[in-house]
Parts: sequence; structure tokens; C-alpha cells
Amino acid sequence: MDRQGRLDALISPTLDSMGYELVRVMFQGKTRPTLQVMAERIDGRPMTVDDCADISRSLSALLDVEDPIDGAYVLEVSSPGIDRPLTRPKDFAVWAGFEARVETDQPIDGRRRFKGQLLGLDGEGRVGIVTEAGEAHIPLTAVRSAKLVLTDDLIAAVTKDQGPEAQGQG
Repeated sequence: MDRQGRLDALISPTLDSMGYELVRVMFQGKTRPTLQVMAERIDGRPMTVDDCADISRSLSALLDVEDPIDGAYVLEVSSPGIDRPLTRPKDFAVWAGFEARVETDQPIDGRRRFKGQLLGLDGEGRVGIVTEAGEAHIPLTAVRSAKLVLTDDLIAAVTKDQGPEAQGQG
């Protein structure tokens, strides 16, 4: 298992037991290495600064004991934010109907970058997206990165405490 997989496997159970779900773990930087942990509440309520502080304290203790990373690094805990990354299969389904950017590892229909309205996941594990060039279906395994685009519709959905589930889009 690579470092990313080990970190996910180490951090996820702790977050679950605290009432949070892991969105993404990312280790980056050479001069000032940072371990970024992005989480959200399982109950769907908005994340607070106190939530991030609680997670940070728990993960600091866990990471001190397990010591999965050589050398010094900074632990950064955050919520996904409004223009959140889409990292899990369920994210593509929950946020269907909203605008997103998707980048692939390999060309799909001659392109690597797609921007448009998410259609969700189909039964074959492909991300559907309607772009200016038409509808595209991207194998989830080919997605390098994906994130929501900040739009008025997205802001309205998130700021009214009415995520996609409340609007019948999840």
C-alpha cells in the first residue's frame, strides 16, 4: 500500500468514530511539508472551526503515536469548502446538477479537461458531465482531479443550509 493509502486507512477510522467523514488526505511540499486532511460532518451540518480543532487534536495524537511520515510536517485540517473537491464516488452523485471541472489522467474523446453540469455516476462507474461540446462519460478510474465550480446556484444551495440532498439532487 502506498503512503496515500496508508494515511487514508489510518485517519479514516478515527474520523468516523468522531462523527466525521474523510474527504481527502494530501501530503505536499518539500521545504514546508504539509499533511492536509479535509473532512466533513457525517450528519451533514456545516463544519466549524471547533470541529477542525477537535479533529486536529485527535489526529495529532494519532500521528505522533503511529509516526507514518518521516521528518517534520505541518498538519492542516479543513472542511471541503463551497467549491469542494469531488474525491469519492458518492460526491459525483450527491453534487449532480451542479457545475464541475474534471481533469483526467488520459485523454477521453480527445480531451483531458471537462467543464460542465454533472450528471452523476452511471451504472458502469462513469462520471457523466454535459459540456459545451455535448455529453461526456468519464471512467471514474481515469479522473485525476475534480471539483465544483463556484456558481450562484452552488452558493445558494450551500448558504441556505440546503445542500444537494435538500434540493432533491442527492
